[in-house]
Amino acid sequence: MNKIEVLAEQADNKNIPQHIAIIMDGNGRWAQLQGKGRVSGHKAGVESVRAVVASARKSNIKALTLFAFSSENWQRPAKEVGVLMDLFMYVLTKEVKRLHKHNIRFQVVGDLSRFSDKLQKNIAKSEQLTADNTGLVLSIAANYGGRWDIVQAAKKLASDVKQGTMTLDDINEESLNEQTCLADLPTLDLLIRTGGDYRISNFLLWQAAYAELYFTDTLWPDFNEMQFLEAISCFDHRERRFGKTGEQARNAKI
Repeated sequence: MNKIEVLAEQADNKNIPQHIAIIMDGNGRWAQLQGKGRVSGHKAGVESVRAVVASARKSNIKALTLFAFSSENWQRPAKEVGVLMDLFMYVLTKEVKRLHKHNIRFQVVGDLSRFSDKLQKNIAKSEQLTADNTGLVLSIAANYGGRWDIVQAAKKLASDVKQGTMTLDDINEESLNEQTCLADLPTLDLLIRTGGDYRISNFLLWQAAYAELYFTDTLWPDFNEMQFLEAISCFDHRERRFGKTGEQARNAKI
């Protein structure tokens, strides 16, 4: 039995996170280390996406959210942004069929208004194709920012108050959460960042309030199933207290 099989078998008996999010960082640096252009790193990163999605599905994780393109990434060189858009289109036209075959529900979260009409139509088509699937929910965060998510949720609540469908007293954590992008998914349990940086870069700010954070120096194209399972194993050894004492948290599990 190899290490992946051992980790997978151990995961069956562990506290598996229901919702995992990943900041897929390090594509450009990986390409530079290979003596290639940055865009080749993004293409190589697609293989890691495939590996992680497959592993999440086999591990019976309910939701996987991947940070593909932030609202700040538009500042990158035009050529690189163009390649990212092309890769996005490729995923929508090719990979979504594979996701559908494996009963995975696909969705894109973020401000889609800046994307081309063709890309927006392909996103809608892909979401519609997989809408009734009951397995893993794969969310791709594109032109997404955590602050934007909170602001757009606040605007929706403000609009409801203005229209008289709710009052100021109706606004609380629960009602705001219901307006965020991932409100229909399980609470975020584990946030992984590859590439060696120790920050969350405006990703899922609201949702990550009590998520466990896992950082690795591994660049995204080198992040594989084994490392994904190692992150899950690490999560299982964390003591999640949610404001309680360690003793209270342990007693609650008994």
